[in-house]
Amino acid sequence: MASSQFFSSFIHPQLRQIMDKMCLFDKILFCIIHFLDKYLPWYRLPVLIGLAYLGIRRHLHQRYNLLRVGSSNGGKYDTGKFAYRTADGTCNHPTDDKVGSQGTFFGRNMPPSSSDYALMDPHPTIVATKLFERREYIECGKQFNMIACSWIQFMIHDWIDHMEDTKQMELRAPDEVAERCPLKSFRFLKSKRFPTGSPDPKFGFLNMRTPWWDGSVIYGNNTEGMVRVRTFRDGKLKNSSNGLLEHDAKDIPISGDVRNGWAGFSLLQALFVKEHNAVCDMLKKHYSDLDDEKLYQHARLVTSAVIAKIHTIDWTVELLKTDTLLAGMRINWYGFLGKKVKDLFGPKFGPVLSGLVGLRQPRDHGTPYSLTEEFVSVYRIHSLLPDKILLRDVKSATSEDKCPPIQEEVPMRELIGKEGEGRLSKIGMEQMILSLGHQASGALTLWNFPSWMRNLIAHDINGEERLDPVDMAALEIYRDRERGVARYNEFRRNLLMIPISKWEDLTDDEKVIEALREVYGHDVEKLDLQVGLHAERKIKGFAISETAFFIFLLIASRRLEVDRFFTTNFNKEAYTEKGLEWVNSTETLKDVIDRHFPEMTKKWMTSSSAFSVWHSEPNPKNYLPLYLRPAT
Repeated sequence: MASSQFFSSFIHPQLRQIMDKMCLFDKILFCIIHFLDKYLPWYRLPVLIGLAYLGIRRHLHQRYNLLRVGSSNGGKYDTGKFAYRTADGTCNHPTDDKVGSQGTFFGRNMPPSSSDYALMDPHPTIVATKLFERREYIECGKQFNMIACSWIQFMIHDWIDHMEDTKQMELRAPDEVAERCPLKSFRFLKSKRFPTGSPDPKFGFLNMRTPWWDGSVIYGNNTEGMVRVRTFRDGKLKNSSNGLLEHDAKDIPISGDVRNGWAGFSLLQALFVKEHNAVCDMLKKHYSDLDDEKLYQHARLVTSAVIAKIHTIDWTVELLKTDTLLAGMRINWYGFLGKKVKDLFGPKFGPVLSGLVGLRQPRDHGTPYSLTEEFVSVYRIHSLLPDKILLRDVKSATSEDKCPPIQEEVPMRELIGKEGEGRLSKIGMEQMILSLGHQASGALTLWNFPSWMRNLIAHDINGEERLDPVDMAALEIYRDRERGVARYNEFRRNLLMIPISKWEDLTDDEKVIEALREVYGHDVEKLDLQVGLHAERKIKGFAISETAFFIFLLIASRRLEVDRFFTTNFNKEAYTEKGLEWVNSTETLKDVIDRHFPEMTKKWMTSSSAFSVWHSEPNPKNYLPLYLRPAT
C-alpha cells in the first residue's frame, strides 16, 4: 500500500490509472522515465544514458502499447518448405501462416479513442484551412532532401493501405471557410469496418498490403501482382531500356504498387528494380545452377534486406539527426558491440549486444505482428512535399560547391500519375536523382500542407484515376477520427507521456496559440492528433515530433525482430553466402546509387548521406567514441 501511494504521489494525475495496471518492476521503470520527462529530458542526456532511457521506453511500449485486433485464423505450416517470402505475406510467422499477410487487420498501439467529440467537431475542412493550408513554402533546411521525402512514400507503399467501403462520404466546407477552399465539397470512400469477433475492439480495418518489410512496393502484394512484374528470365524484374519502369497499354507503370504515385516515388521503384536485377546477375555468376525461380527468391530477400537496412541506419538517422539516435539505430541492426564484432563472430550475443537482425527466433512480445492504426497516423507527413521540383542541369561542366545550376522549375502537378510518368521518362533517371538530391524537402509544421493536394485526383489500386478530386488535408483529419485514433492528449497519455494542460505547453509561438484557440477554443482535449504533431516543439535535430517518434521507437524494432527473414532465416541457406555479403557490404543509399551511377555522387555530392541536401557540408569528424559523447 505504501509503495502504491508513493508511486501515485509522484506520477502525473492523468497517468496514474495507466500505471496502476503495471507490475512493480514496470512501475519503477515508468517512474524513471517520468522523472526524466519532467525534469531532465532524455535528449539532453549523454548518449549512453539517453540510450538507456529509450531502452526502458521501448520495453514499456512493448508491454503496454501492442494490442491485438481480431484473429488471423491461420494455422501451422512447414517453415522448411517456405525458405522465401511469399507473394501475399503468408508463411512468415513461425506458427501461424496468416499473420502479417495481405488482408489482415491493422493492430493498435492503444485502445480506440474514448473521447465523446463528434466526428465533425471541429469540421475537418475548418482544421485544414485554418491550420494546415500552406501560406508560403517552409523548407526543413539541409537535413532532409527530396530523395528522403520520396523514400518514405516508397516505404509506406510497402507497408500500409486500408481497404475501402463502397459507400461514399461527402465533406462540404462550412460557409466560414468555403471561399478559401479549392473544393467546396468532395466525395470519397469510407474505410471499411470489419467485426473482429472480440469485444475489445469490436471492429477493425484490413490492410491491403503486406505489412512485412518485404519489398512489396516493387514485388506486389499477391500472386497476380508478382507475376505482372517478373520477366521469368534469370530471376529478373521488368524495366525499360532507360532504366525506368515499364508501362502497360494504359501507360500505368508495371510495379508492385501503382496507387497514388509521382515521379519521385516511381524513381525509387525503378532504382530498386535495377538493384534486384544486379543481385540476380551477381547470384547467377556465383551460382550457375540456380534457376529463374531461385534467383528471383534469393534476390528478393537480398534486395528487401538492403531496403530495410538503408531505412534503419541511413534514412532514420537523417530524420532524427542526433548522436543518440545514430547509436540506437545501429544497435538495432548491429548490436551494442558494433559491426566489426558482428562480422567476426556473427549474431551470437543476443539482441542488445548483437542486434535484432539474426536472432535465433522472432520475438513478437505476445502480440502477433501487424502494423497499427497509430503508426499510419504518425506517418501523415505530406508537408514534406514542395510546390515544384527544381530540375538541375546534369550535363553542366561547372558548378559552385558541387551544386549544378537549375535548368527548369516543374510544378508538382505535372509530376503526378500518368502525366508524371511521362515527364519522368523525358527527364531521365540520372537527372531526377541529382535534382531531388539537391532540393530540400518541406518542414513538418503547421501552415505547410501543399495547396495542390487540396484538389487532388487520387488513384484506384490498379493505378486508374478516380473521378472525384479530394482535399487531402481535410481527409487526413477525417481518417484519424473515422478509425478511432486518439486525439493528441489522449494519444500522449496512452504513450505514457505527460499531457498538455494549456496551449503554451505545446508551443511558444503566439500565432499558433491564437490559431489553436480560434479552432478549438480552450479545450486542449479536442486537439486533433495531426495538428498537435505539427505544432509540437521539435527536439533539436528531429524532423518529426517526439510524440510521433515514440511510435517509431516501438515499430522500428518490431519490424525487424518479428520477421523470420531478418531473424531465424537471416542466413546463407535463405540468402546465399554471396547474398548475405551483398547486404552486409551495403550501408547506405549512396552505396546503391554508386553501384548503378558510379560517377554521380563523386561529382555532385558533398553531404555525408544521400538523404541530406547533396551540396551541404558533410558531418564534422568527431573523434570521441559514439557512446561516450554528450547530448548532441
